[in-house]
Amino acid sequence: MHILELQKQANDIRKGIVTAVHSARSGHPGGSLSAADIFTYLFFEEMDIDPKNERKESRDRFVLSKGHTAPGYYSALAYRGFFPVEDLKTLRKTGSYLQGHPDMKHIPGVDMSSGSLGQGISAAVGMAAAAKIFQKGYRVYTLLGDGELQEGQVWEAAMLAAHRKLDNLAVIVDNNGLQIDGAVNEVNSPYPIDKKFEAFNFHVINIDGHDFGQIRRAFKEARDTKGTPTAIIAKTVKGKGVSFMENEVSWHGAAPNDEQYAIAMKDLERAGAALCQM
Repeated sequence: MHILELQKQANDIRKGIVTAVHSARSGHPGGSLSAADIFTYLFFEEMDIDPKNERKESRDRFVLSKGHTAPGYYSALAYRGFFPVEDLKTLRKTGSYLQGHPDMKHIPGVDMSSGSLGQGISAAVGMAAAAKIFQKGYRVYTLLGDGELQEGQVWEAAMLAAHRKLDNLAVIVDNNGLQIDGAVNEVNSPYPIDKKFEAFNFHVINIDGHDFGQIRRAFKEARDTKGTPTAIIAKTVKGKGVSFMENEVSWHGAAPNDEQYAIAMKDLERAGAALCQM
């Protein structure tokens, strides 16, 4: 897919995020928007997946370790064809299959239920280890928040991944610099993130998480890396794409009201129009 097409798709996914959280009157837009470009590249370019055969054994696996950013995950799945985009409006509503956190038993395309921070990467390491043990060719991807790196379980999983030489595993860190309580470097600093993963024997790639050229090169490099897992540290902007949400910690877990929703959608409509003129 051409980079411009990826940018357009990411803009649509951002619209889906804002629409879902507004409809639910709750949810986590900030980290969903910051990861929208990563979600887009994974589901529309990188991963071997098929909405018409969602459980095929050879498919690549994805685990959203920062499970609270489910609106971003769901929007990507919906636009990829796993379920109707219209269903995003049912997020968190009674009777909806789109729960506040990913549920592998009820949501098409979800490989692992997640939400308790630190556990997702452990599940992903297990999946990657299983692929090695049973000589399967699929790859495993997991997306973590930078605040999530404060969980000790993350580093237990990282230690095992490197020990097992899981070169079929790509760990992506959405480094938007903010968590529920404030700036990550003030709450409990995980920095330097790259040096920490290097100390755990990961191959590490630092990128701008909104630059599709850099994203593409990073995932290719991860595929080409043998004998060790890869960590892609993606520097991002929390709330990316919505003017009043960008770099504002208050939008970690809050829903826009009707007026704010209208402003957000205008921001994204303008961004989409600008891309169409390119």
